[in-house]
Amino acid sequence: MAPLKSGDQFPPDVTFQYIPWTEEGSDITSCGIPIAYRPSKEWADKKVVLFSVPGAFTPTCSVNHLPGYIAKLAELKEKGVDVVAVVASNDPFVMSAWGKANKVQGEDILFLSDPEARFSESIGWANAGRTGRYAIIIDHGKVTYADIETKRGAVEVSGADAILAHL
Repeated sequence: MAPLKSGDQFPPDVTFQYIPWTEEGSDITSCGIPIAYRPSKEWADKKVVLFSVPGAFTPTCSVNHLPGYIAKLAELKEKGVDVVAVVASNDPFVMSAWGKANKVQGEDILFLSDPEARFSESIGWANAGRTGRYAIIIDHGKVTYADIETKRGAVEVSGADAILAHL
């Protein structure tokens, strides 16, 4: 499959793994049970920002990428975004712990796992089995923005400010 672009439908057969946040499981050392998360079904009637990072707990991802989305979450919601989700090829336990380590609670930001970068590979945005650094805006199943970083360590086209400019 070619990279996603504005006007494309979000692929219907995508499945991520996800550990839902719970109050009783909010401690970073507690593990929930991973479930299948089907974005085409969950996001059919929503405006969604999906951003991807090469790895949870890595320097650029933890210092420059995710914090921008946490800081700009209210602005994204004001622009009509229903769901903000981050995806990486890390397993769902690591993604869940990354959310907890960043004090993200509830469904503020979904921490999704793309095992073996299958989805990212299917759109040509994976590198050596890891998800690339990219962002996609999906509005009621249709892609309205999609771009990938081409410079190592850059957060220019996939960061929260870039997304806000395209909403």
